Amino acid sequence: MAKWLFKSEPDVYSFEQLQAKGKAGDEWTGIRNYQARNNMRLMKLGELGFFYYSNVGKAVMGIVEVCKLAHVDSTADNPTWQCVDIRAVAPLPRHVTLDEIKLDAKLKDMVLVVNSRLSVQPVTEAQWAHICKLANYKA
Repeated sequence: MAKWLFKSEPDVYSFEQLQAKGKAGDEWTGIRNYQARNNMRLMKLGELGFFYYSNVGKAVMGIVEVCKLAHVDSTADNPTWQCVDIRAVAPLPRHVTLDEIKLDAKLKDMVLVVNSRLSVQPVTEAQWAHICKLANYKA
């Protein structure tokens, strides 16, 4: 199964807010980038992702799971824009910062490093495993 990274700003939508939604999860709304939207269209139920704080915090905060396939974004005026629903799986025991990621040779090709503006992005299995190790996270 594919792995993903979802970016948010903690003052807009925090990991704690997603956790509060419980098992039902929440729509990952407001994405208005075709590449990010297309990534969400590729997602399958049960796929995991990292919840990442951009701008403020700049760190991987937790693990999320896709709980509803791509559908029209309820905040969009145009049905072209789609989103998935995600739910919180677990906070990371240790947050992994963007600075750490950029300095780690095993993560130098990560989309987060080479295309930092993309708000929903793929993560390779090797990158996933390495960040989980850095975060002291065991599934």
